Amino acid sequence: MASFHVRSISLPTNSHPLTLAVEEQLCQIKESSSSSISQNLSGLQKLYECVEDFLSTQDGKCLDTVLDGSIMLLDVCSIIKDVSSQTRKSVQELQSSIRRRSNEVSEYMTSRKKITNVIRKCLADLKNNKKNDTEISLLAEVEATTLAVFESILSFISGPKQNKSLISKLTLTKRIAHSEETSEVLKVDIAVKALTKGIEVHSVQKTLGALEMTLQDLEDGLETVFRCLIKHRVSLLNIN
Repeated sequence: MASFHVRSISLPTNSHPLTLAVEEQLCQIKESSSSSISQNLSGLQKLYECVEDFLSTQDGKCLDTVLDGSIMLLDVCSIIKDVSSQTRKSVQELQSSIRRRSNEVSEYMTSRKKITNVIRKCLADLKNNKKNDTEISLLAEVEATTLAVFESILSFISGPKQNKSLISKLTLTKRIAHSEETSEVLKVDIAVKALTKGIEVHSVQKTLGALEMTLQDLEDGLETVFRCLIKHRVSLLNIN
């Protein structure tokens, strides 16, 4: 899992308990940066539950940028859901072709290339749109932390080989190449190459099955976070 490079904010010692609850969840996500993707998505869910309570204490001042950010988060989450679903579908189709002994590797690789291009564009857009404020609000910190998690998921799906230089530019550490989940993507790449030589069919099926399960768990977690983001935007719009 990627290391998160999001800015910290200093809160006064007499901060409201709801503010402190949000800050605590932010710290937990950043401190668990090497945790699994599913754990970090679960962390986001808890974070936005705290944010909902926090918003009940806020007025409508200075929320324009936060509203814009809420749309962007929904867009990025939707893209991740799509590429995860497409990747899982490609894995399933390759598994089916192996069972039929047709081994449609080229179709799988073509699909992977298209998905990687979509991810590369999304990551580049996120990099170009990053804010450089020296002081940011609590809600802006929530947005930055959410994006850090999203970037790491996109990098996981694309695979470190296809996106190595871009990952470096986004300050994701070498740990992404050694995490348990990323190794599943690498194992599939290696296994698919083995298929072209007509060997290791059983091993390939096992590796593809493991990746399919990981992607299914990822989609379930993303769907939960997506619903949290929708609720978050509605709450922002309802603040007078």
